[in-house]
Amino acid sequence: MAVIEAAAPQKPKKEPTDDEKRRMKIVAGSLMKAVIRPGGGDSTPSDGDQVIYHCTVRTVDGVIIESSRSEYGGKGIPIRSVLGKSKMIVGLLEGLPTMPKGEIAMLKMKPQVHYGEDDCPLSAPSDFPKDDELHFEIEMIDFFKAKVVSDDLGVVKKVITEGQGWESPREPYEVKAWISAKTGDGKVLVPRTQGEPFFFNFGKSEIPKGLEMGIGTMSRQEKAVIYVSRQYLTPSPFLPVVEGVEEVHFEVELVHFIQVRDMLGDGRLIKRRIRDGKGEFPMDCPLHDSLLRVHYKGMILNEEKTIFFDTRVNNNGQPLEFCSGEGLVPEGFEMCVRLMLPGEIALVTCPPDYAYDKFARPANVPEGAHIQWEIELLGFEMPKDWTGLDFTSIIDEAEKIRNTGNRLFKEGKFELAKAKYDKVLREFNHVNPQDDEEGKTFSNTRNLLYLNVAACYLKMGECRKSIETCNKVIEANPGHVKALYRRGMAFMAAGDFEEAKSDFNKVMLKLIDILFV
Repeated sequence: MAVIEAAAPQKPKKEPTDDEKRRMKIVAGSLMKAVIRPGGGDSTPSDGDQVIYHCTVRTVDGVIIESSRSEYGGKGIPIRSVLGKSKMIVGLLEGLPTMPKGEIAMLKMKPQVHYGEDDCPLSAPSDFPKDDELHFEIEMIDFFKAKVVSDDLGVVKKVITEGQGWESPREPYEVKAWISAKTGDGKVLVPRTQGEPFFFNFGKSEIPKGLEMGIGTMSRQEKAVIYVSRQYLTPSPFLPVVEGVEEVHFEVELVHFIQVRDMLGDGRLIKRRIRDGKGEFPMDCPLHDSLLRVHYKGMILNEEKTIFFDTRVNNNGQPLEFCSGEGLVPEGFEMCVRLMLPGEIALVTCPPDYAYDKFARPANVPEGAHIQWEIELLGFEMPKDWTGLDFTSIIDEAEKIRNTGNRLFKEGKFELAKAKYDKVLREFNHVNPQDDEEGKTFSNTRNLLYLNVAACYLKMGECRKSIETCNKVIEANPGHVKALYRRGMAFMAAGDFEEAKSDFNKVMLKLIDILFV
């Protein structure tokens, strides 16, 4: 019989874990191992592996105290533990990592390496002979790297075949998967679905909670076994309550899922990805203001799903081109297109206030209509990069964007207008005029932009922010008439009438000076 010696302590690079400290206390002769049946191969489990094993505990006289095996009075369900995660007696903590798959071994343990250990993390039954030497017969059935899904180890995943891509399903995605279920002792509860994969809506309690948690870590085409303990076997249409089942093993092949996004968080504006696009989400989406090309079909959500516009029919087959961030399409339409990949087709369900109630409504769309758009993003062009442009070209680009902001302001789209002005101001942080003339042009343009932003804040009812923005101009140019006037208007809107009066007086004095000059 071989002696399992405690590993020689090495100078740790970091503070040893509690389990490592426990293993360091094992003394020679307190834990011995005899191989009854050799296993296969040289590979043995290590930290992070889930180990699946049968265990029978006997006294030195051969009396069985407890067992996982049905022939010895157990439930017939192998024990599952994750090395480095599960609580276990120190003898198993030291012994299990020495066993290859298929091996049966006897671990002879003194009390201090089983339940008689000081501060043992596991409690033995009251009639358990924890002060006696005991023999633990272990059969190592399997081990593998485990994905711990729940902290209490109630949900653990074994990957059979790696999936594709990085994305995993989540609420409220629509999912298709082949799924079968059996108990820990191999009894089939649900055979593999036939004909079509099982379809469910993620987050709607249509499958047990633990199964959904496991599937939520999978990618497309991944195959896995998800081990789910009783506390996570919530009743569901897929698997009703099964009495007396401690755990269920689900074999899952994730066939496909449709990305479904609740854009507003209240279920009113929903984007469903019908066909995948090309690229990585969200890096390859037109998140920034861009020139977009789309085909779309617009439908009224009535019984007939009346089509009111189709670019392939009503636009001579030509796609719609528009610049995002300029209020050229309904808000719900643009919000969803910004989260699409080139080549993607999405089905968007939109409420009236994000469709045509606040946008130029087509003649054949009634007021208050809920809309559905089928959108295909053909491609997009990112805005011009200012890097390497000369000063004149930069000012020209800035003026184009500012003019767009002015149009949006006149249309009452103050937030969109402000976004345009802010964009130029951000770009101006990287512009360095080379002479006095350029410096003057740059300063004047920047002041106009600040005052445009201040005007937007005032229209949006954010008077204090309007005042703060005007101050950026006045601090550099205390006599700036337009800035003083706009700040005075903001003070008045905020109810600070004395401050407003002071600014208006300064404006009058400045205008008198100009007139007399």
